[in-house]
Amino acid sequence: MEENPFPAWSWSIEECLKEYNVKLEKGLSTYEVEKKRERYGWNELDREKGKPLWRLVLEQFDDMLVKILLVAAFISFFLAFLPGNEYGESGFKAYVEPFVIVLILVLNAIVGVWQETNAEKALDALKEMQSESAKVLRDGYYVPDLPARELVPGDIVELRVGDKVPADMRVAALKTSTLRIEQSSLTGEAMPVMKSTNPVFMDDCELQAKESMVFAGTTVVNGSCLCIVVGTGMHTEIGKIQTQIHNASLEESDTPLKKKLDEFGGNLTTAIGFVCLLVWVINYRYFLTWEIVNGWPTNFRFSFEKCTYYFKIAIALAVAAIPEGLPAVITTCLALGTRKMAQKNAIVRKLPSVETLGCTTVICSDKTGTLTTNQMSVTEFFTLDRKTTTSQIFHVEGTTYNPKEGGIVDWTCSNMDANLQSMAEICAVCNDAGIFCNGHLFRATGLPTEAALKVLVEKMGVPDIDARNRIRDTQVAADYSIDRSTVKLVCCEWWAKISKRIATLEFDCVRKSMSVIVRKPTGNNRLLVKGAVENILERSSHVQLADGSLVPMDEPCRQLLLLKHLEMSSKGQRCLGLAYKDDLGELSDYYVESHRAHKKLLDPSNYSEIENNLVFVGVVGLRDPPRYEVDKAIEDCREAGVKVMVITGDNKSTAEAICREIQLFSDSEDLRGRSFTGKEFMVLSSTEQIEILSKPGGKVFSRAEPKHKQEIVRMLKQMGEIVAMTGDGVNDAPALKLADIGIAMGITGTEVAKEASDMVLADDNFSTIVSAIAEGRSIYNNMKAFIRYMISSNIGEVISISLTAVMGIPECLIPVQLLWVNLVTDGPPATALGFNPADVDIMRKPPRNSNDPLINSWLLFRYMVIGTYVGIATVGIFVMWYTQASFMGINLVSDGHTLVGLSQLRNWGECPTWSNFTAAAFTVSGGNTITFKNPCDYFSIGKVKATTLSLSVLVAIEMFNSLNALSEDNSLVRMPPWRNPWLLVAMSVSFGLHFLILYVPFLADVFGIVPLSLNEWFLVILFSAPVVLIDEVLKLIGRRSRICKKKDKTA
Repeated sequence: MEENPFPAWSWSIEECLKEYNVKLEKGLSTYEVEKKRERYGWNELDREKGKPLWRLVLEQFDDMLVKILLVAAFISFFLAFLPGNEYGESGFKAYVEPFVIVLILVLNAIVGVWQETNAEKALDALKEMQSESAKVLRDGYYVPDLPARELVPGDIVELRVGDKVPADMRVAALKTSTLRIEQSSLTGEAMPVMKSTNPVFMDDCELQAKESMVFAGTTVVNGSCLCIVVGTGMHTEIGKIQTQIHNASLEESDTPLKKKLDEFGGNLTTAIGFVCLLVWVINYRYFLTWEIVNGWPTNFRFSFEKCTYYFKIAIALAVAAIPEGLPAVITTCLALGTRKMAQKNAIVRKLPSVETLGCTTVICSDKTGTLTTNQMSVTEFFTLDRKTTTSQIFHVEGTTYNPKEGGIVDWTCSNMDANLQSMAEICAVCNDAGIFCNGHLFRATGLPTEAALKVLVEKMGVPDIDARNRIRDTQVAADYSIDRSTVKLVCCEWWAKISKRIATLEFDCVRKSMSVIVRKPTGNNRLLVKGAVENILERSSHVQLADGSLVPMDEPCRQLLLLKHLEMSSKGQRCLGLAYKDDLGELSDYYVESHRAHKKLLDPSNYSEIENNLVFVGVVGLRDPPRYEVDKAIEDCREAGVKVMVITGDNKSTAEAICREIQLFSDSEDLRGRSFTGKEFMVLSSTEQIEILSKPGGKVFSRAEPKHKQEIVRMLKQMGEIVAMTGDGVNDAPALKLADIGIAMGITGTEVAKEASDMVLADDNFSTIVSAIAEGRSIYNNMKAFIRYMISSNIGEVISISLTAVMGIPECLIPVQLLWVNLVTDGPPATALGFNPADVDIMRKPPRNSNDPLINSWLLFRYMVIGTYVGIATVGIFVMWYTQASFMGINLVSDGHTLVGLSQLRNWGECPTWSNFTAAAFTVSGGNTITFKNPCDYFSIGKVKATTLSLSVLVAIEMFNSLNALSEDNSLVRMPPWRNPWLLVAMSVSFGLHFLILYVPFLADVFGIVPLSLNEWFLVILFSAPVVLIDEVLKLIGRRSRICKKKDKTA
């Protein structure tokens, strides 16, 4: 395949034809087509091979926490196969733990695979943009519907109005006087581009400047032509974008939260491995014994049963340390966040993006359709007053194609003077556009500028009183019409009836104007003209004043008009001059094609002569206006410490004018070092580029191509910025994919942009991004709250298991119970913490640093203290049940169980060697009795009540601990629990689930627990409640420490 296509735009037509050895009137032969296809391949975009299912499944297990759980499940299955023994479990209960672990892993893998298979659709959306067929000249004959994939470089293709361009092609011959191509999908700019056959003498120029080229995926708006195919498949501009999207997807990096969680997982793995090994080794004396003979160890005895038992304790420790519920809770919180954002018109396609929004530091925004409405509208127009030295200026409100939105300031239809009537007539009749309503969105058919002129006419109204009343009745009837898609432009229709259009002089790039010949009710013909102001003025000999009188145009008058034009252009407006002519010579009575002067209209070279000695009427200023709410959103970004950079394909002066208007820059601000074209910025050294991007304040990059956008985003990311990129066109897709947050427009955005994005704005509103950032910050704060809550709870579980192992007492919690606590009991409160109300000043703080740790050293100390208490309380109640008859007046032996000493409990493994040891049967709530065939079973089967108390204390402590997590620093007095009623509901649900496994016999048997009495529940609360007081003291110390540090800084 061809590696470097030649710059066809800068070559003459003859050179292009010679390059492919083809004639314009004959096309390629079948033999030549086959030879070229062998070299260039088919005209289609490459389809990237997707990952096989097995690889996607394996990738879901490439995570440290998952690997630990996988090892735990494998070992648990292995131990479950072993025959039951005095320390272990047998039958169904032995398989509960590994089954639950595997179920978690399977569900995680299913969700992961589903997300992967739905992620990469941007490339498929690109394929839909390709043309399906084309009219091609082969062997001297036209093939009317040749499949577009069969095109090869050198093919001669005919394009007509409405055709989708099938490949990148060099314009070889125009069949009409003008050719306009709508290429906003590639450039992002709404205005159709004029094309010609003239070469552009620059080997490296912007896409917009290649006026002799048409590009695959764009559409012919008007005109027809013959073209030479020069680029097919992946060598088209749209093919290059696919390559850029693919490369950008390879560069995608993890979100800040995922990086933190991965880092946390790595550290946790190391800690878990070390502690598990330590606990197992500490208890070696229970499964490995020997005798010392002559100073040397002999008679080694190894108990496999005891070894596996303590190995299971180590596994229980791993289960306790891993926050199994954390991924599920994070996903749930992010999903709830997406629902909140959807209510604010921000549709999040990728869950982690919700959190990433919270630390966004730079928004790179497209201009057209994002900061602006992407709908041309008239903002200002002027005509001469009663003297040639004075003018009357009118300002127009409304930024869409909806004729009823806004109006003309201080306007009354009855006061329409001769100039204003002429202006309305020209705008209405010298016009080929239309407007339709798609739902609540008004759209244009034809040229956007012409559609805006028709909207202006509707706002101006008509001078005739009777007609005005009829129009008002028609508009009322239209409001109640079933067919709301068609927009009746009744004022334009009124003018069209008065001035019946009989001929059109099409626009061309030489005279830069378009005109129509109309027949007036008097039977006379009139020429109505609109075009570039300078060209219209040059061809005008007279001006019309407000009273309808005509006066010759002198130099002062011309200078006044040019000055007004310059003033309007400096505001970023596109100006059109309007004029007419009554003396048409031989065309004065032209009406039908059989007229003698018809031949004159067939030759476009005569149009300049016809459009001469015009009567100048006025100037209309149009622009793609900024959205009303954007300037407020820009100010919010400034307060929140988020930099805004505008990257657009529009020209420099227009981009700067819009940026000043939305207050990205002040009116008097010097834009040197702040405003660059894409090319200007790219030729700077990397040091200069980084220096410019690092400076505070806004930036604007105009005439930016897709590669420029990508490069700017890449540089910002390398500088450590978290980048949100907005866009709507195909040209934005690679940068959307590369950015940390790609934000596409929901209404005007292409499918390619939407599929490449992380978030879609349903209302195309820039201010919605600011709301989404505030929501992202709030969600991150809430996620920190429940991550702290779950981790502090897990520290407590680890200390509990470690304490058990160090003391040598029977395990007070088994792995399946820890899994239940981590997954089910902890889940609802952790999720409910996601509903914590946002801070009032959340958007008055700078973005958080993505490198900030989830848990700093002070928080770690706090949770180590809390965790230590959790461990002491959980193990303490277990030991108390075995060794104490009462606690604070609560009778602990009312069930009749046997009390033992602490030393006996710590050496329970030596029970078989104890003489005269007996264990009495005892009762549990519900009337069941626990009996023992072997007295030593009292420390395994008989620990069921003590285990239940430990588990209940653990659950209750974690419920109280969730109240601590309501605020990182504030006391429960300032942040009471009812500020988040969902947390109180969640605590009730968790307690309800715990009661379920306690009081449903089947579940109680599965989890190895028994029901508790009211007295025992009172004991549980006594052991659990102090966790709130401990954390309140720690929060107080933290607040005072911070106040002292602030005082030291200010001092």
